Amino acid sequence: MPRGAAAVLDVTVLTLAVLVALTPLLPVYGGEVLMVPALGGAVVGAATGLLTAWARWSVPVTTAALVGVVAVLGGPLAAPGDTLGGVVPTPQSVATVVRGAALGWKDVLTLQPPLGGSGWLLVPPYLLAVVGAAVAVRLATGSGRAAPAAAVTPVVVLGGAVLLGSHTTVSPVAVGTGLGVVLLVWASWRSGRLRARRPVALVLLVALAGGAGVGTATLVEAQRDRYVLRDVLVPPFDPRDYASPLSAFRSYVKDDDTVELFRVQGLPEGARVRLATFDRFDGVVWNVAGDGSSRASGEFRRVGETISEAAAEQAASADANGRDGTRVEVGIEVAELDGVWLPTVGDAVSVRFADADAQSRLRFNDATGAAVLTGGLGSGLTYTLDAVIPTEPDDDRIGSAAGRELDLPEPQAVPDAVVAAAADAARDAETPVQVARALEQALHENGFFSHGLADQGDYPSLSGHGSNRVATLLDGDLMVGDAEQYASAMALMAREMGLPARVVMGFAPGLDEDGEPVAGADADPDAPVVVTGADVTAWVEIAFAGYGWVTFDPTPPESQTPQDEEDTSQADPEPQVAQPPPPPADPVTPPQDDTDQPQTQDSDDSGGWALWQRIAVGVAAGSGVLLLLLAPFLVIAAIKARRRLRRRRDPVPARRVVGGWQEVLDLATDLRRDVDPVATRREGAHALLLGFTTVPEPEEPRGRRKRRAPKPAPAPTP
Repeated sequence: MPRGAAAVLDVTVLTLAVLVALTPLLPVYGGEVLMVPALGGAVVGAATGLLTAWARWSVPVTTAALVGVVAVLGGPLAAPGDTLGGVVPTPQSVATVVRGAALGWKDVLTLQPPLGGSGWLLVPPYLLAVVGAAVAVRLATGSGRAAPAAAVTPVVVLGGAVLLGSHTTVSPVAVGTGLGVVLLVWASWRSGRLRARRPVALVLLVALAGGAGVGTATLVEAQRDRYVLRDVLVPPFDPRDYASPLSAFRSYVKDDDTVELFRVQGLPEGARVRLATFDRFDGVVWNVAGDGSSRASGEFRRVGETISEAAAEQAASADANGRDGTRVEVGIEVAELDGVWLPTVGDAVSVRFADADAQSRLRFNDATGAAVLTGGLGSGLTYTLDAVIPTEPDDDRIGSAAGRELDLPEPQAVPDAVVAAAADAARDAETPVQVARALEQALHENGFFSHGLADQGDYPSLSGHGSNRVATLLDGDLMVGDAEQYASAMALMAREMGLPARVVMGFAPGLDEDGEPVAGADADPDAPVVVTGADVTAWVEIAFAGYGWVTFDPTPPESQTPQDEEDTSQADPEPQVAQPPPPPADPVTPPQDDTDQPQTQDSDDSGGWALWQRIAVGVAAGSGVLLLLLAPFLVIAAIKARRRLRRRRDPVPARRVVGGWQEVLDLATDLRRDVDPVATRREGAHALLLGFTTVPEPEEPRGRRKRRAPKPAPAPTP
């Protein structure tokens, strides 16, 4: 065991290296919340490793001591909520550390950052710090030649932190390069291969290590394809296992039009409540996209104390005038709303449930702002939503901004009527936002509204939003439907025009048929807003580069019904005016050119020429393939011919003779009659004579072959 300054240097370097290796976890936990378990765990681990090395404990005893230290001191450092006064360990804190060591890794990978420090979430980084520092210090201060191998331990800790981390990094080039240089210099010094009296070697080593580290890290950073386990480990909840709530749109209006679904406290004037967001159309329904990508709408994860970092930053920067958005705190109490989809408002920052069990069942998707509650909602469920309602940019502000590039699934079975209607509506539009507004106005102004409820006297209108229903809406005798059909139609039309569009289903309480706040709706701002099935609606969101998702409402006003159009036409009938008879049709004059003798010779010639062209192309292609297959053999033959010519034309007679003999040997080799390379030319010639004048007998099976003397060549006749 090293003593004095050497031991202090070993412990200091390795402990700091372990702390640096944990920096990829800073964005995962939100910053300073990671400091106590990381720093405390590294110090505890280094002290444990130093103690066990000084006492020369065996590996089993060292492991037992490390487990005890982790369990006892893990409470104050990683689970202070279960200790007395945040310091004194308790049986509950020990149990929390044990459970966190077994289950905390799963929560770290399934919760969306930042995680915070509740429960046992801080146990995994605490374990990495304790175990990493203990192993590194024990290897460095123990006896034997394994001390330089301690430099590998912080690298392993860094790999584990990267796998548990997220795509948000903290100076990866500086961290990786600095850690590599320090550990390489320390390992070289520790192994005795680096001396302070060799400054040139030290500078050269640092320069090479730093250059290699910066180059490698820069190359890896340029790839922007950071591999983290949270991209692979997908939570078991899959919203595609549930029916699309948009398919039940008509049932809200028909069965729950007066039923209280939920009530909202603190809802701003004109705000909408989001229930679900859909970006995948399979020809039958709009639904969420598949999982497996951080951009996919089907990927719902457990969330920590803070849901969205982007929304939190936006909330912090929003001013009183709502320049970037309005910060709101909304309370929601569920009444008769069922299913798994949780109503939200704006861009959620955090969701706090009164029931701890409901908090653990919350799943959220940052890409769409939608939330679900596994196991379903229940009457009496209450929660508080901290959110930011973004300010909608107007068309002049969006200007000529292009549609944002997003990875959205291609719509399937899109009817031809969508393509034709989109092209016709946007024929005069010049910018992407003008295209979107033209599509919205074409449906909003030319369509009619009807839920198709016969008992309420509505005009007949089928439910659904699949390809057939959208084709009927756009290509039928009368464009009539409700928000379900119009939102689906506009989203498909926008996709056909190259705009990233999605359908949103939700509720618009306190809004009139044009989406404007109802007069007097804000008379009592403190009164909760009761949401019923009659408030259900659907709209379209289109993403523009630099402005995010912008709302479009293509649904016509509820007062714009087909009955009004028919009544107007019957109330003011046009006077019947006798029309004069149509003029006689002009006689059809046949064309002046010769139509009785069609020119077929050119077509025959062209057909024959085309046939010969096809034959020539086929022959050329076949010859090319054959030449390609024979190319290796032709190359070998050409090389041999050139070699033979060179030997034959050698200006030195002796070399020409030697070349002739080499040609004989090459030919014998090609004919599988090898000559002993150490034999003289006379012996070789005699062997070739025997080989080419002897008929080889059939080869017997291996193991039974007997040696037979070759038959001598017949003597020449005198």
